[in-house]
Amino acid sequence: MKKYPYPIPSREEIMAALRETSRGYGVKTLARELQVKTKEYEGFLKRLDAMVRDGQIVQDVKGSYKVNTSARFITGYVQGHPDGHGFLIRDDGEEPIYLSEREMHKVMPNDRVEVRILGVDGKGRPEGTVVKVTSRSTTHVVGRLVREDGGWRIAPEDRRIAHDILLDGKPGKAREGQYVNAELTSQPTRYAPPMAKITEVLGNREDAGIEIEIAVRKFGLPHVFSPAAMQQAGALPDTVLPEEAKGRIDLRDVPLVTIDGEDARDFDDAVYCEPVTVKGDNGYRLVVAIADVSHYVQPGTPLDADALARATSTYFPRRVIPMLPEKLSNGICSLNPDVDRLVMVCDAVVSSEGSVTAYQFYPAVMHSAARLTYTAVYAILQNPAGPEAVQHKPLVKHLQDLYGLYKVLAQARERRGAIDFETVETEIICNDNGKIEKILPRVRNDAHKLIEECMLVANVCAAAFIAHHQHEGLYRVHAHPSIEKLQQVRAFLALSGITLGGGESPEPMDYAAAARQFAGRPDATILQTMLLRSMQQAVYTPDNVGHFGLAFEAYMHFTSPIRRYPDLLTHRVIKAILAGGKYVPHGIDRKKLNLDVPASIRKQVMQSQNAGGRPAKAGREHAVWEMLGLHCSANERRADDASHDVEQWLKCWYMRDRLGEEFMGSIASVTAFGVFVGLDDLYVEGLVHVTDLGQDYFHYDDIRRELRGERSGVCFHLADKVKVQVARVNLDARQIDFRLVEGPFRQEMPKKPDDDGPVPSGQTGK
Repeated sequence: MKKYPYPIPSREEIMAALRETSRGYGVKTLARELQVKTKEYEGFLKRLDAMVRDGQIVQDVKGSYKVNTSARFITGYVQGHPDGHGFLIRDDGEEPIYLSEREMHKVMPNDRVEVRILGVDGKGRPEGTVVKVTSRSTTHVVGRLVREDGGWRIAPEDRRIAHDILLDGKPGKAREGQYVNAELTSQPTRYAPPMAKITEVLGNREDAGIEIEIAVRKFGLPHVFSPAAMQQAGALPDTVLPEEAKGRIDLRDVPLVTIDGEDARDFDDAVYCEPVTVKGDNGYRLVVAIADVSHYVQPGTPLDADALARATSTYFPRRVIPMLPEKLSNGICSLNPDVDRLVMVCDAVVSSEGSVTAYQFYPAVMHSAARLTYTAVYAILQNPAGPEAVQHKPLVKHLQDLYGLYKVLAQARERRGAIDFETVETEIICNDNGKIEKILPRVRNDAHKLIEECMLVANVCAAAFIAHHQHEGLYRVHAHPSIEKLQQVRAFLALSGITLGGGESPEPMDYAAAARQFAGRPDATILQTMLLRSMQQAVYTPDNVGHFGLAFEAYMHFTSPIRRYPDLLTHRVIKAILAGGKYVPHGIDRKKLNLDVPASIRKQVMQSQNAGGRPAKAGREHAVWEMLGLHCSANERRADDASHDVEQWLKCWYMRDRLGEEFMGSIASVTAFGVFVGLDDLYVEGLVHVTDLGQDYFHYDDIRRELRGERSGVCFHLADKVKVQVARVNLDARQIDFRLVEGPFRQEMPKKPDDDGPVPSGQTGK
C-alpha cells in the first residue's frame, strides 16, 4: 500500500467478486468488475499473486482466477501473548496454531480469522498465516497516552496487544501519562498500525480507583446498565405485593436466617434446619430458600439482556460490578431481615449418614428472622452461653441443629472422597485512597463450611431434579484430570515420596489419600498446589460428566441467582417443570455473547461432550444451551482475570513503598527463567529472575520443578525458604521483581532428630 499511490481492491472485495462466478475471471474481467484502471494493474497483480501464495485463490491453465475451494482454511479467533506472538484458538477445539509476531501485526486479540497452516515452528507447534480477517472484535483500547518524536500514541494496558496505537487527531483534554479509553478508527494491516481517537479520559496513575476503571475497560466488562433495564428495575415494587404471594407456600413463620460475611450486601440464600425421624432414622430436614430472581427477571426483557451480557457479578476490593441493578441485588431480591421476600425453596431430608433421602422444590414467601455473620454464628456454636448467643437466644437451638447437620454432611463428604484442600485466601484492606493498607489471611471457620454444605445439598438436588425430568440445563462439570497432567503430577509427587493411585482414571478419594500422605509437612502447601493444578477447571455445559472435585454424579448451580446467570437459568427450568412445561431459552442474540473463550475452557467443554464415548447431543435446543454454557464459562473467567489484574496493580503499588526492604519467603513456583517467591508476612508474590540467582548457569528440570547451578550445584526448588530484597516494581506489567539475598534453605521436615534447622539446599546432598 505504501509502494503504490493508488487504491488497490482489498482481499475481501476480490474474494466477493470471485464467489459470484464458478468459472472464474480472467485478470481483465476481474479488474473491470472491481473498477481497476490499466495503470493500476501492477499493484492489483501483486495482490492477486499474494492471494495465490496464501492459498485463498487459484489460477487455472487458462489464467482465470477462482476461489480455492480445496484449501483447508481453519477458522477461530486470535489470542495474543505479551511477548508479541499469538495463537489461533480453533473453532474445532484442536491444538492452537502459532502465529508469529509478523502475523500478529495484521490483527488484534479476539479478531475472528481464517488461517492456513504453513508447517511447524521450532517448538513443534503448528504455525499458520492469517489469510482473512472475517470480523473485528476490538473496537476500543485502554492505555496510557505517550508523546514520542513529536507525535502521540497510546500504549495499550492489555499487553496481549502487540501494537502501539497511533492517535488519530489531537489529545484534547488528555494529558501525557494519563490513562485514556480510545475508539479505533482504523484496524491494523500488514503495513500500517491501528489508529484511534480518545473518547474518555480515565485519570492519572495516582487516582483512587483508577485500576478498576482500567480493568473494566481493558477486559470489556459491561459496567453501565442500559436505560431500558434501569427503567424496568425502577418500575419494580420495593416490597412483596399481596397478589405475588398467592399460590406460594407460606414460610413466614419459619425462622429462616441468612449467614454471610460482615461486608456482604446482597443476601440470596437463607437456611433452616430441624431434626426429623424417618423410618427410625434420626436425620434432619434442611430448608434452603433462594431469592426468586426469576420472578422479577423474565426472559427477553431488558433486565434479562443485561444480566446475560454480564453473566456474573465481578468483585473488586471496595467495589462490585453487579449482574443486576441495585434495586434488585440489594433490594427486592435480597433476603433482608424483617421483610417479606419471594423465594424458590429446596426442602430436603438428610439421613443420619448424610445422604438426601427426599427433596422437593416449590415457590414460597419468607420473612428472614435475622441477618447473621459467619463470625457471630461461629461464636454462638463455640459458646452457646456467650454474649452472641444471648443476643440471638431464640435462634441458638436452630443454629446447633444446623451444626449437627454440617457434621453429618462433612462425614459423608469424607466417605464420598470429595477433595477438600485447605487453601489460604487473603483479604485486601484498602485505605481511603483506594490503596492497600494491609493484606490479611481470610479465616474460614465452621460457620463458612456449614453454609457451603447446605448449598451443596441444594445444588445437587437441583441437578437431580432436572436430570430426572430429562430437561436440558447447565451443569457445573469438573472433568477428570487428563492423562498428560496425571503423568506430570505423579512424576513430581514421586520425588517427594508421595503416590497418587487410581491409574489413568483416579477418583477424588485417590487425591484425598495423596493429600493425607503429606499432611503436616512444610511443603504441604506446594504439594497441594501441584495436585490442584493437575485437575481441570470447572465449566458450564449441558453435557453432564459429573463434578470430580466434589465427587458428585450431577451438580448444578442453583443458590446464587443474584450474581450468577446459570443459577437464574436453573430456577427457570425448575419452575417450568413444576408447572408441567418446558423452558427453552429464546431471544438469544449470538452476536452479543462472549464466545471467544480461552482454549482451556473450550477444550474442557468439548471433552465433556464426548466423555465416556458418548457423542454430544444434537439439535437446535441443545446447541443454544451449549452456547450459553460457553458464554457463562468465558465471562466467569473474564471476571476472575479482571479481579486478579486489579489485585496485582494494588499489590505492585503496595510494594513500591518497600523498595530495598528484605523479607523471608518460600518458593511458590519454578520456571526456566527464575523462581516466584511468596513473602511470608505480606502475602505478595514476586519473581527472582534467573540472572539474579547467582553467578552460575542454571539448568531447569521440568519434572523436578527445580533450577540447579551447573558449577555450584545449588538447587532452587518448590517450598525452599529464601530471603529476598524488593528490587523493582513494574506497574504497567503488574510485576514485582526480587533480588536473592540469602538461601535457598530446605525447610525442616517433621520428626527428624538429626535436623538442626534449615540447611542451604545446595549443600544437603540428596
